Amino acid sequence: MRAVEFQEYGGPEVLRVVQTAAPEPGPGQVTVEAVWAGVNFADVKARSEGYRVASLPYRPGLEVSGRVRAVGAGVEELRVGQEVAALVDGGGYAEVVLAEAARVFPLPDGLDLRTAATLPTVLPTAHALVHEVGRLRAGESVLVHGAAGGIGTAVGQLARAAGAGAVYGVASSDAKADYALKHGYDHVFRPDTFETDVRRATGGRGVDLVLDPVGGDTLRRGLEALADFGRLVSFGNASGADPWRVGQAELYARGLSVAGFSVLGLAQTAPGALRALTERALRTVHDGTVVLPVTAEFPLADAAEAHRLIGGRASMGKLLLRVSD
Repeated sequence: MRAVEFQEYGGPEVLRVVQTAAPEPGPGQVTVEAVWAGVNFADVKARSEGYRVASLPYRPGLEVSGRVRAVGAGVEELRVGQEVAALVDGGGYAEVVLAEAARVFPLPDGLDLRTAATLPTVLPTAHALVHEVGRLRAGESVLVHGAAGGIGTAVGQLARAAGAGAVYGVASSDAKADYALKHGYDHVFRPDTFETDVRRATGGRGVDLVLDPVGGDTLRRGLEALADFGRLVSFGNASGADPWRVGQAELYARGLSVAGFSVLGLAQTAPGALRALTERALRTVHDGTVVLPVTAEFPLADAAEAHRLIGGRASMGKLLLRVSD
């Protein structure tokens, strides 16, 4: 089978197409004949700096859609030929992908494979940020960094459907701001002035919820954008800054709270919770609450081009690799 991997860290050019044997499922596992693979910023970080990479060579890719090829011992809820989406720890850039059965999700009727490939990381994350962790209530306001990205696109729509009083975004260009405004956002601010813009937009009050994938100084400035009793959820560290630390001085005086979320972490520690979360999240696509546009797609062999686009911070919506027809 064909797969894309890298043997050293570096730029997109280190990605190579290789021919290798297809994996076979062990107990509790399945293999998926991939049709589409999602491209995520975590894949770029893995290639460039070894994020979540245990050893080299490494095959990136956290989400795929396709058809079940084979099932391992003890797997009863999935069958060969079934159309599924899967969340994996890596290895998604391949024609055959090994996955834990607990993280393989049969597609609801009417959900096509192309759309399904956009969902395993983005949609559960977005749902958790709005509901399970962010606990957004009707009438509350929310500020979302990366509003034009895949997660931001889904969050804007979920927040609007949840009855948010105002949905504010942060984006780095006019094109990204225009895109976000079409997907649930009321106003979109620039990264260098967002906290003052939020205060101005809310009459000095601040927002009830901030969702931050950036970390570092952006996270601390996000605390300044919160209303009294506000909540901030950290779900990434795209800045590469040292891990954040928040304590009494920042939180106690105004009753603020900070939480964190990682869909990959949840997959490792609480697969049952991940499955329930994903099933809830998938229903929002099935019922039309969320539409996640694919803004660019590439053949598997052109994975490096997809990495150049997403790594250059110019992409919007969701990027896919077309693995097979």
